[in-house]
Amino acid sequence: MVNDKTTLRSRLLATRAALSPGQRQDAALALGERALELLPTGRAAGPPPVVAGYVSIGAEPGTRALLDALRARGARVLLPVLLPDNDLDWAAYEGPDRLVAAGRGLLEPDGPRLGPEAVCTADLVLLPGLAVDGRGIRLGRGGGSYDRVLTRLDRAGSSARLVTLLYDTEVLEDVPAESHDRAVDAAVTPSGSFFFGTGRPTA
Repeated sequence: MVNDKTTLRSRLLATRAALSPGQRQDAALALGERALELLPTGRAAGPPPVVAGYVSIGAEPGTRALLDALRARGARVLLPVLLPDNDLDWAAYEGPDRLVAAGRGLLEPDGPRLGPEAVCTADLVLLPGLAVDGRGIRLGRGGGSYDRVLTRLDRAGSSARLVTLLYDTEVLEDVPAESHDRAVDAAVTPSGSFFFGTGRPTA
């Protein structure tokens, strides 16, 4: 199973690397418009929605425009801060000029750290990934950081909607799965949104 995942990751990463800058930019703009449709609605009188996002790097589907659009819509956006043990802390996103370079080529907010449990306040959690299948099984990069996030959300009884951001070609018929893999509720690509029958409540 590990070898199957490794082979699939290599193929998907190679396909991403072959995309031109123009293709990546077009995909990022379209992805941002699609993902905004997933914001919780009907909360005008309550607190703003909380979205746990991330800053895309390299050839990942771009999230920069999306993060700014979420803030413009009034959402409170949390971004991950990588800890030495690969777990994730969180901090509020206050704009692109408040991002600082971190290890592994990442960009992280420069504001106060809110603790790993802060993700449990989110109504919508955007997860990086390389692919997803019709069951909602997500293929990540293999570092385990978001496996811990998903476990933390389950333990807290979170009703957050779990969404993976992908390119159109990364919604696959089947992704190798292990017993600890948790399904996501939806995948968003530049051309559309895909919803899976995970049985999870959604915000």
